[in-house]
Parts: sequence; C-alpha cells; structure tokens
Amino acid sequence: MYPVLFEIFGFPISTFGVMLAIAFLTGTWLVARRMQELGIDPEKATTVLLYAMIGGIGGSKLYFAIDVSLREDIPFTQLLFAREGITFYGGLIGAILACLVAARVHAIPTNALFNCLAMAAAIGQALGRIGCFLVGDDYGRPTDGWFGIAFPEGAPPTLERVHPTQLYEAAWLFALTAFLWARRDRSPRLWAEYFMLAAVGRFAVEFLRVNPRVWMGLSEAQLIALGFFAIGAMSWIHARRGLATAVA
Repeated sequence: MYPVLFEIFGFPISTFGVMLAIAFLTGTWLVARRMQELGIDPEKATTVLLYAMIGGIGGSKLYFAIDVSLREDIPFTQLLFAREGITFYGGLIGAILACLVAARVHAIPTNALFNCLAMAAAIGQALGRIGCFLVGDDYGRPTDGWFGIAFPEGAPPTLERVHPTQLYEAAWLFALTAFLWARRDRSPRLWAEYFMLAAVGRFAVEFLRVNPRVWMGLSEAQLIALGFFAIGAMSWIHARRGLATAVA
C-alpha cells in the first residue's frame, strides 16, 4: 500500500488526499456537464462543489468527533482536530446541508441541482474508497480467499489477509455512476435513486466489515443506510406519482 506519496516541507501528502482531489475535479466536470444539459450556468459547478467539499469535510469530522467521544470517552476537541477521522455518512449529511445553502444563495433549483450532484456523489464516493484502499483503511474481516489482502501499513495495520471491502464498494459505486448517467433523462428523481442504491451497496458491504454491531446485529452505518434508503424511496415514489398525475 502507499499511505504517503511524498512530503512537501515535511508535510505528508497522502494517497487518500490525492484521491479526494481527483474526486473533486471529476465531480465538478460531471456536474458542469449536466448543468449545461439542463440549461443551468455550468460556471456555478465549481462553486457548488466547493460548498459540498467544505460541508462534507466539516460534517465528516463533526460526526466522527461526536461519535467517538461518546463511545470511547476521548476529548471532543482532540478528535475534531485530529488528521484521521473521515466518516462517509457524516460527510454526506454535511455536504447535503451545504448544497442546500448553495442552491439558495446562487439561485439554482434545488431538485435540479441535487439531480446534477447525484452522479458526482457516486463517483466521488467510489474514488474515495480507492483512496481508503491505498492507505489501508476501512478493510473487512479476515478471509482465506485468494482475493484477501494484508495491510501491514494500514490503519490499523494487519498482517492477516482480509476482505478488501473498499474495492467491493468502489466497484458497486462505479457501476452506480454509469447507471445514474444512463438514467439522467428518464428518472423522476435521480438523487433519490442514488440514495437508495448507494445505501444498498453500503448495507451489504458492512456485513464483511469489522464495525461494531449496535442494534439487532446491524452496524451504525447499516442503520443510517436504511434511513437514506427510506428517504430515497419515499421521495422517488412521490416524484413518480406526481409525474403520473401530470401525464394523466
């Protein structure tokens, strides 16, 4: 694995950080292209993605600090300003709230904006998982399968061969990106489909992860995934019914 690519004036540049930068650039390109297709000024794509990035990082760190401080009695501020601690669902919630602000400030229709962001979210999440794999984070349970990988420099290190769950989820998300792109002109609510299908992938992969089970044998991430699936499903059905009523 390659946790650190190089250093600049003693400051380490991690592969995860590089993958986040690639995810941001790729997502910006996708959002701009979709905005142009919908007649929205594509120049606003970079601005919106900056909102999403700031909200995502802030939400991720805040979720991590609150969660771990409550479970492990570690000082909140110590966790908040630590370099580690990027949690996906905290980041997603933070990015959603920031993009709602961006839609209002920059006069972009909210539903159209979130439909544009759906594909960027999927591919950004996939590239982020590649970053997790490169630094040896968020791997799964031990396995004797040929596909098992050891992470001697991981976080935490392991010499056992484990499920590379980062790659499993990344493969699902790359496929989801292609699916959403194909559906972009046909879906009644594209972001709701992202919510549902990304949640399905995360829910399934969690069975191979080592995260603690908190309720009925499910992890915290699985419970949140169920919530996102429910929100997506209800929103999609509502949009579908509205479309059917308009046609009728």
